[in-house]
Amino acid sequence: MASAVTGELSAELRGFREVQRLSYECAEAVAAQLKPGVTEREAARMQREWLYERGVRDWFHRPFAWFGDRTAFVDFKIPLQFFPTNRRLEAGMPFILDMAPVYRGYTADIGYSGCLGLNPLHDKLLADLKDHRELILREVRERRTLREIYQDVDRLMVRQGYANRHRAYPFGVIAHKIDRVKERRWSPTLFGFGTQALKGLASDTIHGHRDGWSPLWSPYKFSDHPPKPGLWAVEPHLGFRGTGAKFEEILVVTDSGDPEQSAFWLDDDLPHVRRWNEGAV
Repeated sequence: MASAVTGELSAELRGFREVQRLSYECAEAVAAQLKPGVTEREAARMQREWLYERGVRDWFHRPFAWFGDRTAFVDFKIPLQFFPTNRRLEAGMPFILDMAPVYRGYTADIGYSGCLGLNPLHDKLLADLKDHRELILREVRERRTLREIYQDVDRLMVRQGYANRHRAYPFGVIAHKIDRVKERRWSPTLFGFGTQALKGLASDTIHGHRDGWSPLWSPYKFSDHPPKPGLWAVEPHLGFRGTGAKFEEILVVTDSGDPEQSAFWLDDDLPHVRRWNEGAV
């Protein structure tokens, strides 16, 4: 499928990497345009328009934007609260941009955390996410169950002094499986999610239930199995007193007996990884 050592990817994985890089390029471009007074709805529209101009016509889900304490999902109790609002960005305020476009039949789902100006707490959360990326990869290679890895992420957050905010997502997921989507000029959405991608996830859910696995990586019993080979969009999300930060990117899982080939991040040239490597946070 690919070589984690040489960095050689199959044509299929290069397609997924291309759309993931396109998504992060969009996030960085939109983040650079954010200023005080911009609303979440405007930031979400900026993402949609940027991607549309570059050929995106379908979505796993349409773009989200969360500002201020909404980055930590404070008081989120129903799914509708995830959708962009008229919350306005202010100086020093954290933000998260989250998008999942389908491009040339390939899917990505990314999360980009930033801040409008200086915010040492936000910098600390971003820096501490590095440990979660390393833990997840290590334990997937050890073939621990998804549920066990989720619990270890929880324990690491507690040691760091943070709250688990991905638990606020539907089914408390930290990740979900992604696949190719049949390319169309236009595909309808349902509650912000592309119907084509939802059909694929529903099919995986049905087949997985029959075969003893789930495409949703959650803290619940249905995730009590080793990682299924394929592509997983992984998003550990930290929260502390109204400030939240996360990354979301694709993890490749294979059936290889070589630990380094059995699981690897699709791309190490991403904004949060560059930030850690440069020691900026």
